[in-house]
Amino acid sequence: MKQDGTTAEQIFPVGEVVRYVSRFMTLYPGDVINTGTPAGVALGRPEPKPFLRAGDVVELEIEGLGRQRQELKDA
Repeated sequence: MKQDGTTAEQIFPVGEVVRYVSRFMTLYPGDVINTGTPAGVALGRPEPKPFLRAGDVVELEIEGLGRQRQELKDA
């Protein structure tokens, strides 16, 4: 596991993010607001940076919504 975080660790609370975004656009049920990434991103790690490469598998899960799994391919 490279990253593990919850909305409780965000700089701004979820309600504040929704309030701010809704000033600029109409939100509908099912809309997703991408808020960034938890600690552990490759850029913040020491050399050699562990950037994603072809063949790597990325899995993410949001409790109550489900899980995604992608394998990276060459361009």
